[in-house]
Amino acid sequence: MKISYNWLKQFIKIDWDAEKTGELLTDLGLEIEGIERYESVKGGLAGIVIGEVLTCEQHPNADRLKVTTVNIGAETPLQIVCGAPNVATGQKVPVATIGTTLYTAEGEAWKIKKGKIRGEESHGMICAEDELGLGESHDGIMILDNDLEVGTLASKVFDIENDDVFEIGLTPNRADAMSHHGVARDLKAGLLQKDVNLELITPSVSSYKIERRVLKVDVDVIDKEKCPRYCGITISGVKVTASPNWLQHRLKSIGLSPINNIVDITNYVLHELGQPLHAFDANKITDNKIEVKTCEAGTKFTTLDDVVRELHEDDLMICDGEKPMCIAGVFGGIDSGVTENTVNIFLESAYFDPVSIRKTAKRHGLNTDASFRFERGIDPNITEYALKRAALLITEIAGGEITSDISDAYQNKIKDFEVRLSFENATKLIGEEIPRETIKSILTSLDIKVNNVTEAGLGLTVPAYRNDVQREADIIEEILRVYGYNNIGTTEKLNASISNSSRFEDYKLQNIIGNQLAAQGFYEIMANSLTSPKYIELSEDLKSDHNVHMLNPLSNDLEVMRQSLLFSGLEAVSHNINRKRENLKLFEFGKTYHQYSDNREEYKHLSLFVTGNKTEERWNSTTNASDFFYLKGTIESILDRLGLNRLRSAPTKIDIFSEGMNLSLGKKKLVDFGLVKKSVLKHFGISQNVLFADFNWDNVIEMAQHNKIKFRAIPKYPEVRRDFALLLDNTVTFEDIHTIAKQTEKQLLKNVNLFDVYEGKNLPAGKKSYAVSFTLQDEHKTLNDKQIDKIMSKLQSNFETKLGAELR
Repeated sequence: MKISYNWLKQFIKIDWDAEKTGELLTDLGLEIEGIERYESVKGGLAGIVIGEVLTCEQHPNADRLKVTTVNIGAETPLQIVCGAPNVATGQKVPVATIGTTLYTAEGEAWKIKKGKIRGEESHGMICAEDELGLGESHDGIMILDNDLEVGTLASKVFDIENDDVFEIGLTPNRADAMSHHGVARDLKAGLLQKDVNLELITPSVSSYKIERRVLKVDVDVIDKEKCPRYCGITISGVKVTASPNWLQHRLKSIGLSPINNIVDITNYVLHELGQPLHAFDANKITDNKIEVKTCEAGTKFTTLDDVVRELHEDDLMICDGEKPMCIAGVFGGIDSGVTENTVNIFLESAYFDPVSIRKTAKRHGLNTDASFRFERGIDPNITEYALKRAALLITEIAGGEITSDISDAYQNKIKDFEVRLSFENATKLIGEEIPRETIKSILTSLDIKVNNVTEAGLGLTVPAYRNDVQREADIIEEILRVYGYNNIGTTEKLNASISNSSRFEDYKLQNIIGNQLAAQGFYEIMANSLTSPKYIELSEDLKSDHNVHMLNPLSNDLEVMRQSLLFSGLEAVSHNINRKRENLKLFEFGKTYHQYSDNREEYKHLSLFVTGNKTEERWNSTTNASDFFYLKGTIESILDRLGLNRLRSAPTKIDIFSEGMNLSLGKKKLVDFGLVKKSVLKHFGISQNVLFADFNWDNVIEMAQHNKIKFRAIPKYPEVRRDFALLLDNTVTFEDIHTIAKQTEKQLLKNVNLFDVYEGKNLPAGKKSYAVSFTLQDEHKTLNDKQIDKIMSKLQSNFETKLGAELR
């Protein structure tokens, strides 16, 4: 949220510099994220002075140039070469002196330097209005009023504005500070604690009066729950034109583009007081009637952005006698707004139910200044005052006259909150006793009324616009933020506690595996647990009945809790690939959420995503694409690090894989992994292969706790390797070879490894060749050739007998 310092000073006459004021606002909980400089004319006309042309003669070497001498109030006049056709003796003109920086229309800076033009020295520049940023004309130099004093700074002559603009990181609970008036109110309370007592100036509406009662618009609030209060008034005979400069400067300083005087005034009051307003062309209101109600589901409505939207049955609408004109509190309609031909207007000021506005705004994907305030809760008691304030500004700036009484539909008044504060509880929560008079002063400065005072505490009435202050703890928070967190002392005593925790705690195992994956080149991602309900359509294993729906979703794409980590991970993969980062290794620790008939459950997962090449391209090495076996090796390294081996593998039954397998230990499935289906990848715009692994982290932790780690000394004697090249049937797997080998030699055979597979030319049909290595080792002595040959002979015999193998 942007707050103009000049605008803020209209409410509180503070003379501090912007940095100091920003520090105080931050201490008050309105965190200043940055301070920007606003200049209505870029550069602020620095270095531009008023000069008088003393002489003007033809340039001896150029037909279109003149050599002038200009008095700028210095000891000697300046010689300036000028190419403007209208320059003449006796004129008062704006002069850019040497060293002055000017800006092009595109914002590019260029500096005035001493130089020679066709052999004649030039010590500055006589400027046109477009060169100064004061207009668009470049037909000639600006000719100024002869009454201006030579040497006067141009910044004091022209109507320009220089301002400091605060960027406030407003938290959602601070609806009361969503305006310049609200920020000034907080600033006044903060200044009071620094013994600076300034008046909070509120714009007067005492001059408000009804000129004639000639244009009445009847208001009927049908849905009083969604619209507790609705005010309206008519103003006739307005002239829609551009806004005056001061109003345009105010809006531009906070990043708004001026439109016309009527719309600009409604925006001005919105940011001044925090009350959204809307102006309708009164001549377009059928039957001179306003109805605040919902419409039938599916009703078509075209908004100001020329988008045809389909209304929901819960969308609150502002309608006339025939049709909807505006989505209440969110966005206007294309046919009912103010145009250059508008003469009569109906001005609306209302309080809408925050939940209703939020749901409607998110449902239609709209986020406006009005909805931003309505959905957080505005002041219901400022509605009529803001209407009068805007009406007076309109009649002052756009002419016209107020031609109706105020329609104020406010049947069920929104009440203030009653809260009891205990001094003892305040001291306990703050950690320090604040003087009671200081507490009362702070609360009073925040418009919180002290009804009664006892030895034990205070009876308070909190205004309705502070919907975030309804409990005793909220009151204490208000006291503390205004008193100043930095003013609360800290003890010199340091207390620490040590807790005994298992080495199998979730966070410890996460750190171990996270560090290991990072060392292997993986990057950790943290995706949103909220996701789109449409993703379940990509897998038959996921059921819509199991979705955990949000009661108040942020958007249609964040409507449910995720049932799988796959889709949020693929969003990250797609995002990176679209930015030319095609070689990815990602991992995420996260949860999935499921709604079952009797309860809700959540499960912890570790997901891996691998795509592209294993390593980046380099001149001294070749790159290989990441494949299934690379992912399998990474998975086994994770499980091995946790001491989980003797795993059983099987083909996976999860349908998001085109091919894959799972690993389990006992009856517990630990991980499913494989190649993600092309149809799933296509939904995310991914054309390259993506490998995915999904660990059931809950099962991994459980099995890791049962694992007993055994330590033994490193063998003193060498190991021996022997290889076989086996010709086998295509149906034989490496697992068959591994099992037979381990059964044949249980003591000395330490490892069996498949290091080459060949199928194709020069082999009989239905056959393949496996190159298998066998590692032998005796931990008590060195093996000799006789022992080794005997073991290899037994292995060969068993392979031939049980698998029909042949040595190649």
